[in-house]
Amino acid sequence: MAVQQEILNAIRKYSTIIIQRHKRPDPDAIGSQMGLAKMIKTAYPEKHVYCIGKQYQGFNWLGQEDTIKPSTYHGALVIVTDTANQPRIDGSRYNQGDMLIKIDHHPNDDTYGDLQWINDQASSASEMIYDLCAASNKLHMDAESGRLIYAGIVGDTGRFKYPSTSPHTFYVASQLSKLDFSISKVNKKEEEIDLPMAHLCAYLYTNLHILPSGAAYIVIDNHVLSDLKLTDENTSAVVPLPGNIQGIKCWIIFVQQADKTYRLRIRSNGPVINGLAKHFGGGGHALASGAMADGIDKVKAAIKELDQIAKNYKGDMV
Repeated sequence: MAVQQEILNAIRKYSTIIIQRHKRPDPDAIGSQMGLAKMIKTAYPEKHVYCIGKQYQGFNWLGQEDTIKPSTYHGALVIVTDTANQPRIDGSRYNQGDMLIKIDHHPNDDTYGDLQWINDQASSASEMIYDLCAASNKLHMDAESGRLIYAGIVGDTGRFKYPSTSPHTFYVASQLSKLDFSISKVNKKEEEIDLPMAHLCAYLYTNLHILPSGAAYIVIDNHVLSDLKLTDENTSAVVPLPGNIQGIKCWIIFVQQADKTYRLRIRSNGPVINGLAKHFGGGGHALASGAMADGIDKVKAAIKELDQIAKNYKGDMV
């Protein structure tokens, strides 16, 4: 693809490269970011390559983010991976470099950047980074970059069970499996939860509201997370759980924030739900989206809309 070569040319051109991803990251955000950085550092050891974003303890096994001075952006190439819109970018200086590139697998609702590579049919941004490497005669996939890319793919495909998993996804995974890292260890790490998280899983299954339409929801208040000594960042592990219950078509996990707003984690086994997310200032994939609600009235409105979506859906379940 021509756009891949343009990206590779930009990587070749710039001596300072800053790679960013979205706030509240998942394995794909970090895997695509860190994996790309590792490939560039290996291919061009003379370049200065930085990964920017808040460090989360639960993702220490994927690598460490960098801290840089604001002046580092001057004359730099900035690449943002796995981030659909600008408000979600972790770090406010992403547009202060010499050139900005967007690499993403979400619908392109926010066309930011000097150069964009969007593939909303890809399972993950990590799969796209693998394809970028495959299109290059300079970048190389070693064991560590392969581990990071595999972690991102596994995370965003739900261990290869989501509809975004394609024959190409399996091909990429098969190629990565030939590298010298433990696939089983990555799989186990992504499944691993601690005791407080186990308690949160139990809380979700006990308190989940399932409507006759097949819509489901739960509101996780601050006091619940506080009692379990967890934060919003820890709640990602429970988001897929309602989808395992027979008959549930779509669901929202509402997580109260410190400022009393609510984060909406919206998922589906069939009905398209990213329109709902857009109504609340968010967005994402057809079956996996996110948004925010500024109070309990908006929470009730989102539940009502989700219920109607489920009632109207007559198609097959994933």
